[in-house]
Amino acid sequence: MALRKYKPVTAGTRWRIGNAYAEVTTNVPEKSLLEPMHGTGGRNSDGRRAMRYIGGGNKKMYRIIDFKRNKHGVPATVKTIEYDPNRTAFIALLAYADGEKRYILAPQGLEVGATVQSGPDAAPEVGNALPLKNMPLGTVIHNIELQPGRGGAMARSAGTYAQLTAKEEKYAVLKMPSGELRKILATCIATVGVVSNSDHALQSMGKAGRNRWKGIKPRNRGVAMNPVDHPMGGGEGRSSGGHPRSRTGKYAKGEKTRNVNKGSNKLIIQRADGKKLSSKYTK
Repeated sequence: MALRKYKPVTAGTRWRIGNAYAEVTTNVPEKSLLEPMHGTGGRNSDGRRAMRYIGGGNKKMYRIIDFKRNKHGVPATVKTIEYDPNRTAFIALLAYADGEKRYILAPQGLEVGATVQSGPDAAPEVGNALPLKNMPLGTVIHNIELQPGRGGAMARSAGTYAQLTAKEEKYAVLKMPSGELRKILATCIATVGVVSNSDHALQSMGKAGRNRWKGIKPRNRGVAMNPVDHPMGGGEGRSSGGHPRSRTGKYAKGEKTRNVNKGSNKLIIQRADGKKLSSKYTK
């Protein structure tokens, strides 16, 4: 991983820290795996604004990513490592032995020319996808399924990973990126390795305009609004705004929002803060 610190040629580059894209090998995507994307501007199906601070931005195409990795037993060669404007991680273009091409999330260390495979018989090596029950303890993984066959849903952003810590009957115990310990069905498939572009969090936009290019509008603070617009608005002079809360009045600090009766509570062994769930959550 490599970052590029820009020289202060302009005000926008004075504080900018960007990605050097040392791992990216091409800027021309595979046309057969592209789909058009249409921005919503934060509007719902009625045309009314449902989410603020969204709108504008550069046009981009969606890259179809294979999160299921269900082409078992067929070896594939890594053709390119590419930038994806729709996600923080890089993606890798695979060319299978039967001629099919697919994009996958590129793990750290995967290079062009490498061979990857998926399925129960695949070796637990970087880029390979296989069931959790076939992996040795301590394996670092990403793109983890929550339900067999549904496709990877966890640990998909740049630099994230989970670790296989134990196996219990039909479940595998994973340490999640948040620090949470939870059970996953051992028949679920995951990909070996750490997601690429781990320095993504160290980047600095440098100017507000770069966020506008991404379709992010300036965000207004609640304390700077009027009482009619936000619970934290109003007051004489500069007021603290009271207890931090959302626009609808929901407390932003300390209030428990997780459903006590959520079905997956019984699969969580230890929360991210290190506390074990009480009996009322695990019943």
